[in-house]
Amino acid sequence: MLACLPTLVLAVCAQAADVAPISVHPENPRYFLFRGKPLVLVAGSEHYGAVVNRLFDFDRYLRDAAERKQTVTRTFLLFREQQGARNPSSPIKPESPEFVAPWPRTGPGGALDGEPRYDLDRWNPEYFDRLHRFLSRASELGIVVELTIFSNTYTDSVWMLNPLRAQNNLQGVGKVEWPEYNTLRDKELVERQLAYARKVVQETSAFDNVYYEICNEPGGAVPGHATQAEVDAWQAEVGRTVRDELKSLGRRHLVVGAQAFSYVPSVTIPLDASFPDPTYDAVNVHPLPDTHLGGRVFQMGNFMSKELKLAEMRDFGQAVHAIGLKPCVMDEDNCASMYRDDVGWTIHRKRAWTSVMTGCHYDFIDFSIQIGAETGVAGSGPKIRAWMGNLSDFIHGFDFIHAAPAPGWIEEKPDHLVVSTLAVEGRDYAAYLADAREVAEPGAGEPVGGPISFTLPDGSYGLSLYSPTTGASSPAIPVEGGRKTTIALPPFRHDVVVRVVRVP
Repeated sequence: MLACLPTLVLAVCAQAADVAPISVHPENPRYFLFRGKPLVLVAGSEHYGAVVNRLFDFDRYLRDAAERKQTVTRTFLLFREQQGARNPSSPIKPESPEFVAPWPRTGPGGALDGEPRYDLDRWNPEYFDRLHRFLSRASELGIVVELTIFSNTYTDSVWMLNPLRAQNNLQGVGKVEWPEYNTLRDKELVERQLAYARKVVQETSAFDNVYYEICNEPGGAVPGHATQAEVDAWQAEVGRTVRDELKSLGRRHLVVGAQAFSYVPSVTIPLDASFPDPTYDAVNVHPLPDTHLGGRVFQMGNFMSKELKLAEMRDFGQAVHAIGLKPCVMDEDNCASMYRDDVGWTIHRKRAWTSVMTGCHYDFIDFSIQIGAETGVAGSGPKIRAWMGNLSDFIHGFDFIHAAPAPGWIEEKPDHLVVSTLAVEGRDYAAYLADAREVAEPGAGEPVGGPISFTLPDGSYGLSLYSPTTGASSPAIPVEGGRKTTIALPPFRHDVVVRVVRVP
């Protein structure tokens, strides 16, 4: 099989033969291990079209992401989003002539988008060359890539853009309506899907910086169409195919995802079966309303709503941590992505810190990354891009592998603050305090200050304050354990981190 792979992949494979790909950390299954170091996935990711959009300068994007300490980027390998007024320069919305697919557009005849139809019996050299170059550059820069193999197709107008729709390919494969695309109902379509999934694994598994997502936002129970169980059966089949192909190549990459959500009565996201399901090595969660876990329904903010919902985000992270089975990646937060301003960016900063400080991983769609603005629009570099770098710096300077949430550690606090705490008991405590008032609430964004109280085990400690916006820490002040301590927080806007470290 290896003899059939492209020269670039063979070279990478030779270099990586003894290098294990990113894996679940052996000491703490909530986190990852990458190149011998523990890893938290932190990113403001471009809108997923780095490979499929010919016009996107992925080298420029990746270099900036590495400088900003971003540890992951999410990349769709087949899905193409419909053009629209919202974020028209998004990388995942290429104009038809600029969309690069796994199959070449040869004709004869035109597809539904007016370009030549695809030949599913041939692979597109340009696509795989671009994919190899993207992964190679990300590898050089130490960035992990989530390769999203499939996606929900959402509507008929989006399904019209897919190469696997019957009218778009020479073979006439894909004579189904969009809700059946992610099911086993059409045998010929499934065969093509699995062949494509195997090809992706063959072309990418030599890289140690990749893992595979089966399907972005799988959904079922559209009235009159496939059930959630049917979608999950299809996901299981794709997962088996990916793992079988990895086994044949002697590679052990992670396969991630989540069980299908329900479209009725409204979008409902069940997760209880996702964490124990062997299909997934890690669970991807898109923080949204009506997310069910452990007998509770979490309301984590509506789509493009500018809703903070920090208490819900914190409680969800703590609930996931209590399960303790595998990593949970807040894989696509878009509660304020379209608002390319201080308000939207501050919302995502707060949600990112809250997620990471409860033991989750975090990625949001950064709409400031566009075609022609691969390092961000004006203003985003020193703000949200730098802020995400500060979060990555902070958490990777903390012993998160041996930490756990400590929800009761801060015993008293000023009004309006939500506290998320990770602690290595008796050694290192980090509490993220954030103003949880929603944008429209009176006083939101105004300075907050006042006393906080906590109790430490016996010993001597140093307490400092860390700024999520500047990345600066204050000088440490001495604190003695064995009793309740109260300190006065100086006034701050939006958020601050309290760090208490035992003095040797």
